[in-house]
Amino acid sequence: MIIIDRFEGNIAVLETDGGMLEAERSLVPAEAQEGDVLYFADGAYSVDRAATEERRAAIRARLSRLRRNGND
Repeated sequence: MIIIDRFEGNIAVLETDGGMLEAERSLVPAEAQEGDVLYFADGAYSVDRAATEERRAAIRARLSRLRRNGND
């Protein structure tokens, strides 16, 4: 899995299963945001919308559980 960690100028810092990777910002879709899941095919990155939403939903659920458990 490749996730956009952050942008630093013209560089996209990507989190991969093997560690951090830097890619030229121009190789990442213009609409891509921090936290988006990417896939690499045919020499270009694309946003995996379904995987991104699934990941964000899991994070929201986890935060919700933590908030509920913190109010005990």
